[in-house]
Amino acid sequence: MLELDGVTAAYDSTPILRDVDLSVEEGEIVGVMGKNGVGKTTLMKTIIGLLEPSSGTIRYAGADVTDAPADERARAGMGYIPQGRDVFPKLTVEQNVRMGETVNADSEQTLYDQIYDYFPVLAERADQQAGTLSGGQQQMLAIARALVSNPDLLLLDEPSEGIQPSIVDQISRDMQAINDDLGTTILFVEQNLGVIREMADRCYAMERGEIVDEVGPTTLADEDAIAEYLAV
Repeated sequence: MLELDGVTAAYDSTPILRDVDLSVEEGEIVGVMGKNGVGKTTLMKTIIGLLEPSSGTIRYAGADVTDAPADERARAGMGYIPQGRDVFPKLTVEQNVRMGETVNADSEQTLYDQIYDYFPVLAERADQQAGTLSGGQQQMLAIARALVSNPDLLLLDEPSEGIQPSIVDQISRDMQAINDDLGTTILFVEQNLGVIREMADRCYAMERGEIVDEVGPTTLADEDAIAEYLAV
């Protein structure tokens, strides 16, 4: 589904990602964990096309998309939920969700019924301005907006940031249900240990812009074994 080979990216002349190799198979939930400032958000921006790599290749669904702009990648089936959610605060919940219809242009299916089943509070507040929702509800809205056109790959940046623990647990369960029910492939970045252990089939660890380890299910079950990658 997704393969990065030797991807390096920089802001101006400051390198952030260094020779990143990463792959995600169809149907997986793969995490990328690491402390603040290791390059996780930069990685997601590079995958979706908001930042151009200075070297390396990005392949999506078998096609080289290294030079493709973000809108082209979205139309090809990548859904992106950025850090901080970025909902349109003056638009209603329903209007925000409808904005997601531009993702995955090849899909003739929209998933309004399904997303409102996963996130019933959004149906209840369809006419409410998005900016008046709680942080957790805005995160649900951002996921719903990315999901409505049935993308093949969801890119989820720090889903737990600024959200109360009970809502974080709910979102983790919802993402697993989306993966199970719809077959949606998910790549997420996170530094919340509980979310990583709950959601990921396997996980990459990042330090200083590099992938330093790949962690499988057995190691993910060992809290102490993965805590070292997240400790400040």
